[in-house]
Amino acid sequence: MTGEVVSAEDGLPDIVIGSGGFRIDHTVGLVWRLAELLERGNGSDVTLRLETVGTDEVRVIRGHTLVLALQSPIFEEMLRNRNATSSGSNTLVIRESADTVGVFDRFIRYLYCGEISVRLDQAVTMHRLATKYNVSVLRQGLSQYMSENLAGDPPGSRVVSWYLYAEQSGDEALRESCLQYLTWNLSSVLRSREWAGVSAPLLLTLLQRSDLVLQSELELFEALEAWLERQDPDGLTAENALRSIRYAMMAPRDLFRLQRESRVLQRYGESVRDLLYMSYQFHSASPLQLAKFFDVNCSLFTPRNYLASAWGSPWVINNPARDDRSASFQTQLGPSGHDAGKRVTWNALFSPRWLPFSLRPPFSEQGAMQPPPRLEAGRPRVIITPATSSADMAGVSFQKTLLVVMKRHGRMVVRHVYNFHQSTEESSAFLAGADLQNRASEYLTNGSLHLHIIVKPLYQSLIATKK
Repeated sequence: MTGEVVSAEDGLPDIVIGSGGFRIDHTVGLVWRLAELLERGNGSDVTLRLETVGTDEVRVIRGHTLVLALQSPIFEEMLRNRNATSSGSNTLVIRESADTVGVFDRFIRYLYCGEISVRLDQAVTMHRLATKYNVSVLRQGLSQYMSENLAGDPPGSRVVSWYLYAEQSGDEALRESCLQYLTWNLSSVLRSREWAGVSAPLLLTLLQRSDLVLQSELELFEALEAWLERQDPDGLTAENALRSIRYAMMAPRDLFRLQRESRVLQRYGESVRDLLYMSYQFHSASPLQLAKFFDVNCSLFTPRNYLASAWGSPWVINNPARDDRSASFQTQLGPSGHDAGKRVTWNALFSPRWLPFSLRPPFSEQGAMQPPPRLEAGRPRVIITPATSSADMAGVSFQKTLLVVMKRHGRMVVRHVYNFHQSTEESSAFLAGADLQNRASEYLTNGSLHLHIIVKPLYQSLIATKK
């Protein structure tokens, strides 16, 4: 017999017989017995006296030194210190806040059984206990659980508070997950109540990034203005935040309106006067002329990932595993007002089984490459190329960004971002692990793949900048 399972009377797997012998597996029964040991307190050699801070509430848990010390280095130290300082007392006093007391029983049970059920509203509390008592495996599991559930209802309803908590607790993995979510889904966060609670350091961190995904720079300025009016920070923080806005990415008509109507610019306008002046010059002169005097590659002249139609297009691909698809769209030639009226037409090709260059057949004797076969082993690829070329495109490089949007808790959120120049083949991780054949795949929404293509034109410094 190979792979045959012989069951015990209770229906649990006892022995698995295979070609290499047999394996006895009673782990489930062992977990049950450990849970029973905790519940009944049999053989208990320590009493946990759990006191709630600020109240007279006291709970008692009968525990076992071996289990507690084995699972938690902090418990091990507390028990060792108790033995060194007490005279035969088997009571360990623990003082916790009301919220942690509410989940403490389940935390202790995890130490015995290795499994736990946690709701989202309890995740931070349980993570705090795992951190305090240095139960690293539980902490990592909770961090992963929280990272996979950042898309709240409404959007952005928990990610800011979880980011601040991750900073306080020193959980770098959770902090990075929250920062990535904020970066890729900033528009929804800007419209949430959590935006008002963003700390000044987090705000400045976000404003420095070029990979923010949002509707427009104007949207970011208006959200910053609301934050400044609500928080009323010190002058240096306000000025640093305002100087991180990329005014050159706004149309001149919007800049004129803001200078006339914005209360924040009326208060701090002097601190950004030079940036506004450079932005007006950026829109009035040709990039070639501007490059003679300014560094056109600085952040002021670098677009972020804007969702507005001038910068790209959404693309919904139904039944993406079926065959190749194509689409076309237009973007403005460049962010400068000098180029804003000029358009570039782009052709996009999606292939669910594109063959990598290394596996393609060689060129034929006539010099033409044979068309690659569509093998099942091929991987999904998106190729974006201009439909035409013109002299206006000289001195402009185009960075492509592809967003993969998925549904989480009934909301569409950006879960993956890929940057490339022509083809996602430049990114070996594109849709890695995505099962496009499975309509229930997490990458698909109602059987469709939701993408958003962004084209970021960047001016090149063809002429050395004058010092």
